[in-house]
Amino acid sequence: MSKAETFKSYTKRVVRKWTTKEGFFGDYDYAYLFIPDIPFITKEPKTQPFFGLNSDMPLLLGFILGFQHALAMLAGVVTPPIIIASAANLDASLQEYLVSASLIASGILSAIQITRFHIFGTPYYLGTGLLSVVGTSFATISIVVNALPMMYSNGECPVAEDGTQLPCPNGYGHILASGIVCALLEMLLSFMPAKILQKIFPPLVTGPVVLLIGAHLVESGFQDWLGGSGCVGEVCAVGSKNITWGSGEFIGLGFLVFVSIIIAEKFGSPIMKSCAVIFGLLIGCIVAAACGYFSHESIDAAPAATFIWVHTFKLKVYGPIILPFLAVYLTLMMEAIGDITATCDVSRLEVEGEQYESRIQGGILADGFNGMLAGLMTITPMSTFAQNNGVISITKCANRRVGYWCCFFMIIMGIFSKFAAAIVSIPKAVLGGMTSFLFCSVAVSGIRIICSTEFTRRDRFVLTAALLPGLGSILVPNWFSNVFTYSGSNNSLQGFYNAIILVMETGFAVTGFLGVILNLLLPQVSDNIEEINELVLETVGSADQRGMEKFAEKEGIPLEAITSNPGVPLDVIRSQLRAPGKSSSDSDTK
Repeated sequence: MSKAETFKSYTKRVVRKWTTKEGFFGDYDYAYLFIPDIPFITKEPKTQPFFGLNSDMPLLLGFILGFQHALAMLAGVVTPPIIIASAANLDASLQEYLVSASLIASGILSAIQITRFHIFGTPYYLGTGLLSVVGTSFATISIVVNALPMMYSNGECPVAEDGTQLPCPNGYGHILASGIVCALLEMLLSFMPAKILQKIFPPLVTGPVVLLIGAHLVESGFQDWLGGSGCVGEVCAVGSKNITWGSGEFIGLGFLVFVSIIIAEKFGSPIMKSCAVIFGLLIGCIVAAACGYFSHESIDAAPAATFIWVHTFKLKVYGPIILPFLAVYLTLMMEAIGDITATCDVSRLEVEGEQYESRIQGGILADGFNGMLAGLMTITPMSTFAQNNGVISITKCANRRVGYWCCFFMIIMGIFSKFAAAIVSIPKAVLGGMTSFLFCSVAVSGIRIICSTEFTRRDRFVLTAALLPGLGSILVPNWFSNVFTYSGSNNSLQGFYNAIILVMETGFAVTGFLGVILNLLLPQVSDNIEEINELVLETVGSADQRGMEKFAEKEGIPLEAITSNPGVPLDVIRSQLRAPGKSSSDSDTK
C-alpha cells in the first residue's frame, strides 16, 4: 500500500470516528462507570469488554477514562511541588508556577513513556509503549527537606538578621541541577539486563526503601494536617483567621478529608473509587470555604494562563546531595520495574520473555530521561506512577489512546494557572489530610513489596539489619549531625562531610545501601535446610514440639528421622527412608 493510500485510509478512520454514532459512542455501558455501590441493593454482575493496548474503542469512552486517569494521578503530581516550594519558602506565585509546571511536564513526559520510540541502529527503546504515566516523585521530598536546612545554615540560602529563613530560589536551582546530573545513572543502568538488575536490587532491598520513604513523608503530611509544617507549635494563619497549631479545627478538617476518602472507597462508583483522594480533598475544600478558612486573593491575582519556563532558576550542582540523589534514582529504577510489570499484568501482556524485558529497558531509560527533562522543565525528578494500574484494572481498559487523553488533560490543567492557584490556596489542614493518606499508601506499597520475598531466616536477617539505621534516622533525625566537628575553611572537605551526614540522616538511602551489600554478601541457603535447622532441638527456643510435629507431618517424614539428622537436607532423608531394608527406626539408629 502506497503512502497516499495509507493516508487516505487513516483519514477515513478519523472521520468515521468523529462523525458516526458507533465511532463516537460505541455500545459501551457507560452507566457502569457512574453507578455507586449502594448498600442492600443487589447488582447484576456485568461483564465489560476489555480494551487492549491498540484496540479500537469509542471516542467518548477514551475521553472519559483519560479524565479518570488524570484525576487519579492529580493529587500525586501536585503534592511534591507544594511541599518542596514550602520548604524553600518560595512565595505564592512561584508555588503556583511549580504546580502548573509539574502538571504540564507530567503530561508531556507521560506521552514519551506511552509512545515508545525505537533508538535508531540499536535494539533499544525509549518508553514502555504501555499506558504508563509519570508524575513528580515523592522520593525527592525527603532529600529536599533535609538538604534545604543545610543550605540555610551554610549560607547557600539567605537568612534575615532575626534568623528568619527567606525565599531560596537558588537552593531550588541547586536541587534541579543535581537531579539532572544524577539522572544519567538510571539511563546508563537501563542498558543492563533486567535479570541482573533484579538480582542486585530484589524486593528484599527495594521494599524497605519504599517503606521508609513513605514513613518519613507521613511526618510532613501529619504536620500539615495539624495546621502546617511551617508553624509547628505556633499560631497558624488560615484564610482570615489565626488558629493555634494542632487545634480541633485543623484536626477536624483533616479528619473530614480522611473519612470522605473512606466513604468514597466504600460506596463510590468505579470512577469515584479510582479518584477517592480527590473526592476527599473536594469535600474538605467545600467545608473549609464555608467555615472561612479559604482565601481567594491568590486565585484572583493569578494570571489566566502560564507555561513552563515562565519562571527559571539558576542551575548549580550541589555536592552534598549527589549521593542521596543517586540513591533516589536507584529507587525510582526499581519502582519503575515493579510498576511496569504490574502494568503489563493488568494489560494482559506477557510478564516474562524478550518483549517484556524490552519494555522494562525502555521504561527505565525513559524514567531517567524524563528525570533529566523534568529538571530542565524546572521540576524535580519524575517517576512512573503505580496508582493508574488500579484504574486499568477497574475499567478493563489498557488502551494507549486513553493515556494520550490523560496527557491532554494534565497539560490543560497546568496551562490554566487559576487551577494551580486554587490548589495552592487550599488550607494546609485539608491538604494534610489528603497527603497523609497518600504518603501512608507509599509505605504500604513498600510493605507489599517486602511481602513478595520468601522470608527465609537469611531474608529476615538482611531486612532487620538494613531497616535498623533507616528507622533510627526517622525517629531521631539529627543523630549523625555531631559526628564531624570540622570548622576549617576547606569548602570541599566541608561539602564532603555534609554529603555523608545527609546520606546517613536520609533513612531510605542508608537502608538501601546496607540492603544491597548484605544481599550480595550473605549466601542463599536452601529453604529446607533452614527450616530443619530452626526445628531441630539444637536451636533452643526456635520452635516448640507442636511446630516440629506439624512440619514433619507436612513433609511426610517421621519426626524422629528429622531430629536425629540435624542439618541433613530433606531429599537425603527421604532417600534413606526409601532405601531397601531401611525403616524410620533404622534411620534413627544411624
